[in-house]
Amino acid sequence: MSVFTQHLSQRFKTFAPDLRGYGKSQAKTAFKMRDHLVDLEALLDRYQIRRCLVLGWSLGGILATELALKRPERVSGLILIASAMRPRSSHPPISWEDNLYTGLASVINWLQPGWQWNIDTFGKRSLYRYLIQQHTAIAYQHLATEGMPAYFQTSASARQALSDALKQEYDRLSELSQIQCPSLVMAGTADRHITMESSLETAQHLPKCDWLSYPDVAHLFPWEIPDQVLQNIDNWIESNPEATGKESDA
Repeated sequence: MSVFTQHLSQRFKTFAPDLRGYGKSQAKTAFKMRDHLVDLEALLDRYQIRRCLVLGWSLGGILATELALKRPERVSGLILIASAMRPRSSHPPISWEDNLYTGLASVINWLQPGWQWNIDTFGKRSLYRYLIQQHTAIAYQHLATEGMPAYFQTSASARQALSDALKQEYDRLSELSQIQCPSLVMAGTADRHITMESSLETAQHLPKCDWLSYPDVAHLFPWEIPDQVLQNIDNWIESNPEATGKESDA
């Protein structure tokens, strides 16, 4: 989340917690997705945050929206990135070549982030082609410094909790009319993990929502076109001052 926090922390107090089972919040015992909400509420209580703007990317966007549904008085605004409340995927089956090229691209990129030869030779043939469309050096630098550590620090219990939730055919669209805070939904047209169409569907169900889509980018588009994304977020915040009002923390 540093692509957001490094920018937003220049003006706001920001928190980017590792969810249970991810990063430094390791969990060795089984848990359910709803436990993330318990943790997020505890975080707000610990730092005495009465209301806040919540930005969520992918699964984070789902949890941000669930928090707004559960505790609307504590969420002053929502920014949902590559996320949906009835998520659908168009990811094709994964082959052994995909795994091979992904492994090669990842190891080389970790040793020499953003090396164009590696991007052209292995990166564009790996599973990264479903995560990013614009195979830029900056995107691969993020993959090396943030993507790989996050992947290896994801615990088995977190993977299981997510897998169990996906099997339940998650759908919360009918509840979104309850959310009255301003929201912004952003998506990439080439997202194969959570399709742009499912993100748009979520935007259409949120009462006070602005929608932005970006051509020729995929699920990790904030790493592909960070300057444009951050500028659009700044513009939205300026147009929706209630999302970060004086009474709120962001």
